[in-house]
Amino acid sequence: MDKVVATAEAAVADVPDGASLAVGGFGLSGVPNVLIEALHARGVGGLAVVSNNCGAMESGLAVLLAAGRIARVTGSYIGANKEFARQYLAGELEVELIPQGTLAERLRAGGSGIPAFYTPAGVGTHVAEGGLPLRYDGAGGVALSSPPKEVRAFDGIDHVLERGIRTDFALVRAARGDRHGNLVFNRSTRNFNPLAAMAGRVTIAEVEELVEPGAIDPDAVHLPGIFVQRVVGLTPEQAADKRIEQRTVSS
Repeated sequence: MDKVVATAEAAVADVPDGASLAVGGFGLSGVPNVLIEALHARGVGGLAVVSNNCGAMESGLAVLLAAGRIARVTGSYIGANKEFARQYLAGELEVELIPQGTLAERLRAGGSGIPAFYTPAGVGTHVAEGGLPLRYDGAGGVALSSPPKEVRAFDGIDHVLERGIRTDFALVRAARGDRHGNLVFNRSTRNFNPLAAMAGRVTIAEVEELVEPGAIDPDAVHLPGIFVQRVVGLTPEQAADKRIEQRTVSS
């Protein structure tokens, strides 16, 4: 039952080239930076990443992206990541952009054993009808487009069929975790981390505070240990490293 791994390097040692990864984080909040850095140090490439965004400010997934280690991204937000936009438009990166709520539900569905579901989000757009550029050809044209999806009416309202997401591995960050893998997330870090953790066949969690089993009130657990296979306790310095994308200081 003890799922603690001594180092982040050991925790990601079996992630191969071409693996699919669900990665937690919302903007720069709750990003598993230590695990991502360990993966970067291993030199793994050709990764298919599922995450709300692909990092920013040379942190998070932006580290792997800048090194050319990511082949495909499924997400909902490019944001201010100029390298993400450059690689996408240059045809170096395959990108599936989907509505944020749909992404969250696809992760949750995959982790819950639900192969697909219907949602009204995206009906009447290229999300349902196909034609979204998945990959550009580098010369201004589209090399690969998204296919059309099944649309079905329920109570007179059209809904589009979306597939649940399962990945080979998941990387997440939690505020607290015990040796059994029960996790607690802080505020907005809870937006995508639990869902990404559910979607991974092997889920690795870095925790800012590692506690013994029983130290977390069962009613306070946000993600039960059944979804987590490996736990890495962070050092105080690693836990305190919190990136801020836009620092604002009042007078």
